[in-house]
Amino acid sequence: MKISRSTISVCALLLSNIFFVSPSFANSFNTNELASTQDLVKAGDKFVTLLGNQVNVGEKAPAFKVVDKNFTPVQLADFAGQTLLISVVPSLDTGVCSLQTKRFNEEAAKLAQNITILTISNDLPFAQKRFCKAEGVNAVKVLSDSVWRDFGAAYGLLIKDMGLLTRAIFIIDEQGKVAYKELVANISQHPDYDKALTKVKNIAPVIVLDEAEEQ
Repeated sequence: MKISRSTISVCALLLSNIFFVSPSFANSFNTNELASTQDLVKAGDKFVTLLGNQVNVGEKAPAFKVVDKNFTPVQLADFAGQTLLISVVPSLDTGVCSLQTKRFNEEAAKLAQNITILTISNDLPFAQKRFCKAEGVNAVKVLSDSVWRDFGAAYGLLIKDMGLLTRAIFIIDEQGKVAYKELVANISQHPDYDKALTKVKNIAPVIVLDEAEEQ
């Protein structure tokens, strides 16, 4: 089979992007240096250890850097002035995570334009892209923490010895403060969708259009 030069070039570009970003994770990320919490979340009937700093409501939301489907870096600062609902899932390839992502995708269309929903997991961007295409997920921004584990470490969500993020919901208001947090008690369970959606609607500022914009 003959492989075209264009195909080789595309593959080389993807590999160069992966290996360009990965060393920073490999060289600077050491789980032994992270804080740990043992009594917040269970997998089945056993507690798991969460690595990273626990974030509390009322605190300034920690900065983080993740990547989109093209391995392009995305940062918290990119959403300045928006009210963010961050839906965190262990893996889109599991049933509850899939349903959680599709539920928020459906709800996103009903929200004001100044509310953005992110879904973050440690799935590779390739897998996220396939999932979104197959499931018609296009209203939420699906992002990957697989490169640097920066989001998981900053928010205390990385499950030790699994490399996955625990299931959680965060709401960050337009001032950049954490307005809502739910660490789902068992990673096999759903979050409280209604409570999170009610909260994000209540804290997002109402946008008043002038007559020209309304017409």
